[in-house]
Amino acid sequence: MRLLKLRAYLKAAHFGPTMIVTGISFLLAVRLWWEGPAYIIAFTVFCGQLLIGWSNDIYDYHDDLTHNRTNKPLVTGTVTIDSLRKATFILFPFAILINVLGPLGIKGGSVYLLGVGCGIAYNFYFKFSPLSPLPYAIACAALPASVYYAVDRTPPIWILAAGSLLGVGFHFLNVLKDIEKDQISSIKGLPQIVGKKASAGIALVLILIAILIILNR
Repeated sequence: MRLLKLRAYLKAAHFGPTMIVTGISFLLAVRLWWEGPAYIIAFTVFCGQLLIGWSNDIYDYHDDLTHNRTNKPLVTGTVTIDSLRKATFILFPFAILINVLGPLGIKGGSVYLLGVGCGIAYNFYFKFSPLSPLPYAIACAALPASVYYAVDRTPPIWILAAGSLLGVGFHFLNVLKDIEKDQISSIKGLPQIVGKKASAGIALVLILIAILIILNR
């Protein structure tokens, strides 16, 4: 029963994207530092991603019910909205403290928390705005920047650019499956405004440019 509950909480955090971001932070930390602090950095990043994912599902709860999104634990009832809110409020101060007091340090931790703040701001505001790509652009540059700052190095422009491009590309890609339902719900982010075909094309172009930048370094 507890294992099922844990799986439901992880699913509510959008487990796939959460683990991708966590994995990227670990690999980058290993490259710039060594495995010891890299594990802790990955855990601190994981906590921040939990906050983004949980706040997203809490805010979207009624819309998810309307569209019967049975892949969401809140909709199926495997997690209640009250328990997810409580977990979010408990995690919030812990995630802040572990980021600024852990290996990322005050500077690196603050930069990463800026990215977390962008993710939460997207959930509550930018998701409904033509500026919806902006939080992704900032957050996905903040992630590698935070690890560079943790080792007292200035993040190179190319890695910030690649991170931003990948983040925005992922944003356009991520909404494709629900874009029609989002339009019904009056969610007017940039992908919903330009439509499904244009969003798929933009995502492909941005991701390809990001890959070219990375391969040419």
